Amino acid sequence: MTSIYGLVLAGGASTRMQRDKAALKYQGKTQLDRAVEVLSRYLDRVFVSVRADQTSDPTRARWPMIVDSVPGSGPIAGIRSAFAARPNVSWLVLACDLPFFSETLIHPLIRARDAEGFATSFATAYRSAHDGLPEPLCAIWEPSAAQALEDYQAAGGHCPRKFLIRNGAHLLDLPDPRALDNVNTPEEYAQAVATLDDSAPMQLKIQYYALMREQAGRSEETLETSAATPADLYAELAARHGFTLSREQLKVAVNSEFCDWSRKLAANDAVVFIPPVAGG
Repeated sequence: MTSIYGLVLAGGASTRMQRDKAALKYQGKTQLDRAVEVLSRYLDRVFVSVRADQTSDPTRARWPMIVDSVPGSGPIAGIRSAFAARPNVSWLVLACDLPFFSETLIHPLIRARDAEGFATSFATAYRSAHDGLPEPLCAIWEPSAAQALEDYQAAGGHCPRKFLIRNGAHLLDLPDPRALDNVNTPEEYAQAVATLDDSAPMQLKIQYYALMREQAGRSEETLETSAATPADLYAELAARHGFTLSREQLKVAVNSEFCDWSRKLAANDAVVFIPPVAGG
């Protein structure tokens, strides 16, 4: 099985936004920085996809780059350029203009790809919550797609979503319907900033048991987080402490009541992640 590298697409012209979308800030961090940092928690190498005239841009130049090297423009040129640079690598492709993106999307995508998608599909992707179609810009693209993408573009195709519709992909359901909504206009940006500001950092008390207590090196901690749900919180903690249990192996309780992973968290909540117990 091939290695997976990360590719953050940041080569767009941002015409409708009227300013560089990669440099837009949410909660004090640019979209590009956040995307690269999230992928870097899961993947050994992460690159930023750029046009040739963007290589000196300070927002992009602080990260390793792959410069468009094939004809055409848009995401498909970025994906094809990544395969041209590293033909034997699978690429986890992520658009940089997804303010509601959560790192909770990454582990299920990698797990599903490793289990089924690698051998059977050109890509492993999420199914849009709006129309059920593939979301190609938060997806793992396999090396087997490289030639098919070249042929598709040579025949006049330019849309990676239409490519996956035509050629098939291993699709997963989105855990959060808005997670892959992008922002393209100043008005949408203002609305997204207002929405995300409502999820300002808050203090939570976390308790750990059994294996999780051993891996965290403590039985409890109080931390400040912007995690909106237990799912977001567990992804953050797993990256921090190296937890090896998947969400599917755990139960979660908030304020002494079992709850769903999508429950909305509030300041001063007490959260407990309950691992499997030997013998029952």
